[in-house]
Amino acid sequence: MFYNETATENAYMLQHECAWLENFILKRAEFGKTNNFLTQQFLLENKPDNDNNHAIFNKLLADIGQESISKYSADDLEIMLLAQRLVLALALMPFVYPQILDIFFYLNTHNRIFTEFGGIAGTHHKGFLPTGETAMYLLAGTNLELRFKFQQIFSHPHFFYRKNILKLETPPSNEPKLSGQLLISEEYLQLLTTSEAYEPQFSSDFPATRIETKMNWEDLVLNHNTVQDLNEVRAWLRQYKQMMTHPVFGKESAGYKCLFHGEPGTGKTLSVKLLGKEIGTEVYRIDLSKIVSKYIGETEKNLYKIFEMAKHRDWILFFDEGDALFGKRSDAKSSNDRYANQETAFLLQKMEEHTGILLLATNIRANLDKAFLRRFQSEVYFGIPDENARLTLWQKAFVEPLILEKSIDLQEFSRKFNFTGANIQNIKQQCAVMALDRGDNIVTQEDFQDAIRKQLQKDGKTL
Repeated sequence: MFYNETATENAYMLQHECAWLENFILKRAEFGKTNNFLTQQFLLENKPDNDNNHAIFNKLLADIGQESISKYSADDLEIMLLAQRLVLALALMPFVYPQILDIFFYLNTHNRIFTEFGGIAGTHHKGFLPTGETAMYLLAGTNLELRFKFQQIFSHPHFFYRKNILKLETPPSNEPKLSGQLLISEEYLQLLTTSEAYEPQFSSDFPATRIETKMNWEDLVLNHNTVQDLNEVRAWLRQYKQMMTHPVFGKESAGYKCLFHGEPGTGKTLSVKLLGKEIGTEVYRIDLSKIVSKYIGETEKNLYKIFEMAKHRDWILFFDEGDALFGKRSDAKSSNDRYANQETAFLLQKMEEHTGILLLATNIRANLDKAFLRRFQSEVYFGIPDENARLTLWQKAFVEPLILEKSIDLQEFSRKFNFTGANIQNIKQQCAVMALDRGDNIVTQEDFQDAIRKQLQKDGKTL
């Protein structure tokens, strides 16, 4: 990877920030445990020099400044800007300059790390991992007035949390909140160190995959009623951001949720991809049938991170195979039933809270919980293509370089077989393979009928 100019400026800026924080920690240590070791004046006297390069770190500091102007009084503004900057630098240190935190391994008379230092030990990392308590030690020490003032940096309404920049990891039950590890998000860690945008990859911790398409709306063939309903969804999404920020309508908006239902292979997934492409928004697909966990609470953990990232990055969330988790709830006759109901309730709650765009696809609408169905502003039914739509699908599938023998009557096959678009694509691919294997591009009547027979067999039918 070759670093661009911005990445070089990022490195310079972070090196500058590391030096400032290291100097601050050393000066802080000189004050020992006295009650008045640190005042706002001390923080102001040891503030870093501002650098006007184009580093992303500087742009983030500017955003923090803009946010803070409307939140803090003129008397508090400068001190809160410095406090937020110090917390951000502290969160970055384990990843860019971990050795400057080694000073916190200093032991007290009981041969253990000072309680006020906070911090935790990693599984593999040998250095000091800061917590909220570490930040409070640096910013306030034993001064409770300052401690309470700076704790708001870790509150949910704060810019850091709302923009998914950094947060405190939730500590074990009944332990102080500030004992949670200070964590910078993977997104901002990558952005601030490499200047590259972060794109999460599918894993057990992030069970979603980005989906996109090179196709366009004219490539999608649907029945007339489906096209009309889908056009309404397109209008919703085109006006979504304007609705959310409207002085009147925005107060009533709680995101947009739409249900796609119908037979497999009828265009639900392609429609979702095209919607994302039309409004220039990334689409992440969550296949619920693959992530519902047999372990208690794991499904909720798997989904929580997706909702959080989608909220901050304006993704379209696409839940496929929705009836795997959104199905009708049972009477909870066993512990498994109760846990399954809890998972459904959790997802209903997250959907209710989600202010972004959420689309869900299912093959059978009747399988869905009624409480879930009430959350949708729109529904689109994707039926089996009618005869005219099927003929269009056949004609779009068999184009050059493939050439059909003149004896193949696509109109007849459109009338005779209720194939979906996915079925027709499978038949086309089978015919293409047979033609290529012969060394030509001619689809014979035998190729065509054999491919249809095999497709019918997959569906348990005969020619």
